[in-house]
Amino acid sequence: MAMLEVSNLSIAFGGLQAVDNFNLKINKGQLYGLIGPNGAGKTTVFNLLTGVYKPNEGIVKLDGKDITGRSTIEINKSGVARTFQNIRLFKDMTVLDNVKAGLHNHYKYSTVTGILRLPKYYKLEKEMDERAMEILKVFDLDKEVNYLASNLPYGKQRKLEIARALATEPKLLLLDEPAAGMNPNETQELMDTIRFVRDHFDMTILLIEHDMKLVGGICEELTVLNFGQVLTQGKTAFVLNDPAVITAYLGE
Repeated sequence: MAMLEVSNLSIAFGGLQAVDNFNLKINKGQLYGLIGPNGAGKTTVFNLLTGVYKPNEGIVKLDGKDITGRSTIEINKSGVARTFQNIRLFKDMTVLDNVKAGLHNHYKYSTVTGILRLPKYYKLEKEMDERAMEILKVFDLDKEVNYLASNLPYGKQRKLEIARALATEPKLLLLDEPAAGMNPNETQELMDTIRFVRDHFDMTILLIEHDMKLVGGICEELTVLNFGQVLTQGKTAFVLNDPAVITAYLGE
């Protein structure tokens, strides 16, 4: 069974058909890329998959379960997490607390327990601290746990956003241009990290990316969007050598 199956997904804004009859199938454990020129509709697809927008037509299934049109919170609880092209962290919170914010999906206590600091509060806080540290070690952020997120270098802020998304324990991780703004060394490190996340967390990953070195280095299959429509799909080497794809990028 596919981890993500999208059928005939479409949305229009006024008279503009932003995404038209989009189809996608990603198997569990795949590292899949969604590419295309600026304005092709890639982030709109992510917004449809995560409930930011509701489609005019189409069906989205996660692990066989229909999540079409559900709210962002419901979709996240169903097992979809994402990062954003423009980093969205709680910048006035520490690195540790950013990750713990994601963990609150699974560690819950009542308001009374929190206010009165009952034994369950301390027990769950300790468990969350330990789990957050495990995740931060994956991203080599365990030495910066008490830093404010805003004080991290740009590349580490990118990593922290991924770490926080993973803390929600998703089945599917959506990464929107994770290498944006990174230098070549940071990009190479990010590639290694994404591969490790897929293997270590048994994660299915769909990413949007403009860095073709990253796409070619880690993605097993690609879908190319242009003007809201699928231009081509298939194995990465085949897609990147497709003349139609080359033309679309040269015409960007």
